[in-house]
Amino acid sequence: MKFDSILIRYGEMAIKGKNRKYFERKLQDHLIKKLSQQFTYTRVRKQRDRMYVLLNGEDPHKVMQECQQVFGIHTLSFAIKVEKEEQAIKDAALYAFNDDPEANTFKVSCRRADKTFPIGSQDLNYKIGGHILANTESVTVDVHHPDVEIKIEVRNDAAYITAQDYPGAGGLPVGTSGQSLLMLSGGIDSPVAGYLMMKRGVQLEAIHFHSPPFTSDRAKQKVLDLAAELAKYGHRINVHIVPFTALQQKIHNEIPEGYSMTVMRRMMLRVSEKIAAERNILSMTTGESLGQVASQTMESMNAINEVTNYPVIRPLVTMDKLDIISISKRINTYSISTLPYEDCCTIFVPKAPKTKPTRENSSYYESNVEFEEEILEAVRKTKIVEVRADEKADTDFEDLL
Repeated sequence: MKFDSILIRYGEMAIKGKNRKYFERKLQDHLIKKLSQQFTYTRVRKQRDRMYVLLNGEDPHKVMQECQQVFGIHTLSFAIKVEKEEQAIKDAALYAFNDDPEANTFKVSCRRADKTFPIGSQDLNYKIGGHILANTESVTVDVHHPDVEIKIEVRNDAAYITAQDYPGAGGLPVGTSGQSLLMLSGGIDSPVAGYLMMKRGVQLEAIHFHSPPFTSDRAKQKVLDLAAELAKYGHRINVHIVPFTALQQKIHNEIPEGYSMTVMRRMMLRVSEKIAAERNILSMTTGESLGQVASQTMESMNAINEVTNYPVIRPLVTMDKLDIISISKRINTYSISTLPYEDCCTIFVPKAPKTKPTRENSSYYESNVEFEEEILEAVRKTKIVEVRADEKADTDFEDLL
């Protein structure tokens, strides 16, 4: 006997109204794309209030791990379909319970949707519970806080048995909440910001500012590797590689040191807005956290935001660094982010950046320098690298200079 399917339960999307089918289709599409990369025989079936992954002989635990990376799923359980016969149901329930070797307590919950089945729900509870107790050691029943709840549903066609509930990724299926352009620096924060946006159903494209020869090809590869980790939750991510050297040098040479960081961020938003407009993307996302560094004060955010009327979404704004690091470790981006390859934000760093810059001063210093030609040139020379889940993104970096 073995598990033949995985039952998927919806979370937030279960309360959607007339557009719920749209969310369900997106979830089904993501599951199919995700599983087809590794498993030949799995199939995804949607019913009225649930979804199933039919295993067709594939390893249930490996399939489960992949399903847990798909947003829109609240919980998952292994399931077995058996004939509506008492002994078959008992054997399947025992098999399902034994799948968790750490479980010491259990509860049985039976639901008899087929009223022609000769054993009532309560009697079936007792029979299944007794069978598990008779065939295990040091196991007890706990109806309030069991380690495992064995759920049995007797329907018209068959009996279905599920056991342990596994947590899903939660959130909404990627692509159901529009698109955003993630400013992906290569540090710890921005990949976490991207992950949280994807959890809210946002399809991401990323933008990275590259300043050769001051930043290395390894720094760029680090960003593509981070994008590959994020792509595990959304199938693929387009990364826009922006040549930023000319703009950054001009800022360093022409803008007073205290305001160079603020002006650099404003230039990044200007370039990002133009690329977002070309791609029909309606917002930009950053990894800024309020008060974390000099460029992330309320005054800095106010001065930087002046140059765009696009929404600039900051999902980390209220989080402290330890919270962000915790998430980065959980989504496997921390070890990549901490590789010692500098991005453009760490070069030409002023000794004393303004922590309370004003819009007036920022605009005044910029008005004395002509930046438009460099901005348009950076946009024109931007290259797009498509990064797919579980593929090592690599490219001829010389073509991106």
